[in-house]
Amino acid sequence: MTKAQLKKHLQKLPKEQVIEVILELYDARKEAKEYLDFYTNPNEDAKLEEYKQIIFNEFYPKRGEPKCRFSVCKKAISDFTKLKPSPSCIADLMLFYIETGVNFTADFGDMWEQYYITMENNFAKAMDYINKVGYLEDLRPRIEKMLKISEDCGWGFPDTLYDLYHQY
Repeated sequence: MTKAQLKKHLQKLPKEQVIEVILELYDARKEAKEYLDFYTNPNEDAKLEEYKQIIFNEFYPKRGEPKCRFSVCKKAISDFTKLKPSPSCIADLMLFYIETGVNFTADFGDMWEQYYITMENNFAKAMDYINKVGYLEDLRPRIEKMLKISEDCGWGFPDTLYDLYHQY
């Protein structure tokens, strides 16, 4: 079914039935519940902190060893973006991911090559987004602080981050 077909079908239903469908969806899918909760009470700051904590826990868990699952971090950013928060919050979360990865490297020493490649690719995406939405000047101090921290990392990582940064 396409969105157009769904829209056409929903428009034929009485208001009470549409409400019932939404309530069933709310109960059936965690993602729908989260979206509708955020839609009705859009507390961006609280939701941003919730998603920052997901990313932070991948690198600095309360218990156990760090997992550094990039897929979890990428999904957190994707899920947060689907809630339709302001672009500044999305930019903040994307940069937070890179900052956390750089701090982790600074705290625990050199990482494996794929770690750096993934961080570099995500920094490039973050810089593209930050530039596109016009927050480069606002985030410049955070970016430059993160770059300074990266200078002690290996594998040419800081050089690549600086090169990406200077493209903007």
